[in-house]
Amino acid sequence: MLPVEEALERVLALVAPLPAETMPLREGAGRVMTAPATAGLTQPPFSGSAMDGYWLDTADHKPSAKLQVVGESAAGRSYQGEVTQGQAIRIFTGAPVPREGGVVVLQENTTRAGDWVTLADSLSGNDNIRPKGQDFAKGAPFHPDRPLNARDLGLLAAMNVAQLEVHRKPVVAIIATGDELVMPGETPGPDQIVSSNSFIVAAQVEAMGGIARMLPIARDDRESLRMVFDLAKGADLIVTSGGASVGDHDLVGEVAAELGLERSFWKIAMRPGKPLMAGRMGEAVLLGLPGNPVSATVCAELFLKPMLAKMQGRDPQITPRRAVLGCDLGPTGPRTHYMRACLSATDGLPVIMPFDNQDSAILSILAQADALLICERDSGPYKQGTEMCYLPLM
Repeated sequence: MLPVEEALERVLALVAPLPAETMPLREGAGRVMTAPATAGLTQPPFSGSAMDGYWLDTADHKPSAKLQVVGESAAGRSYQGEVTQGQAIRIFTGAPVPREGGVVVLQENTTRAGDWVTLADSLSGNDNIRPKGQDFAKGAPFHPDRPLNARDLGLLAAMNVAQLEVHRKPVVAIIATGDELVMPGETPGPDQIVSSNSFIVAAQVEAMGGIARMLPIARDDRESLRMVFDLAKGADLIVTSGGASVGDHDLVGEVAAELGLERSFWKIAMRPGKPLMAGRMGEAVLLGLPGNPVSATVCAELFLKPMLAKMQGRDPQITPRRAVLGCDLGPTGPRTHYMRACLSATDGLPVIMPFDNQDSAILSILAQADALLICERDSGPYKQGTEMCYLPLM
């Protein structure tokens, strides 16, 4: 069985960042740019006041000076006349100054009487002016190597950038397999259960910025599997759940091989989720998840999410966090165990407590968990208070 770390290397080697597409700035949150954007203007485009007050010539910036107010400048409505020594204009925050070589005196440091303003006995040395181009100059590049956030979009908007070149969203075809499955809302037969894996995977794909295509359930026969695989054409990534083990009815790997699958590996030294399959299938990559919902979820967290990250130009590396174990645990055995657990906040590291029942088919415990406690293979036992690694569940 393949170690988790090597399996992750192999699945990441199967995918590459997707080509660029052009999109409106409004839709850029969470996307990764493939080329720099350049500022279409200088910001600010003029030297402007940083405060409400009075603009005056630097030579008149003296304690107790008395100046004639000859006009005003407001944001979007600048003063167009001349201002000479001995004169001042009323100016508001964001308004252009009439010319270089002046200062803005805060209104609280002045006294106004009609058309005359008198400066205070004590004045600040600040000019309270934001110089032209203080933020950025026309032609300045912007190209972060991470997903764009709200602040990035604000900067790009200020740069007068309306369109972005970003990595295309990966299209993911999701296939649940098994005669025992029916869709939510249907009435299961006496030997059937309601399908849940596809809904978990689709939500994970969309949370990672991908486009989820949930396909019909494939039955446990070659004709049904071929039909559903045919519906998956055009996807960048095909994710199956179930049918990837070694039973007589586990046909996904066989049919996929008949359709051209070049399998990279099968079976991983982890629990839950040993029967994981991956490989290249035509122009797409196939990731075969286990059928048990917890196993499918854990494998998607460990392998599908990093694959989607890389395809969108993001950092695919998973960085575990640290917590203090809240109980004693026995030895792990030959497979790394990802245990569903809950976190409790403390003044220091959080305390992590695994659930007693780790059955890979129990969704109610998965829904309560907010972390996967990582117990490395061939390690332990662990004592309460031991620092451990975990992965957060969002």
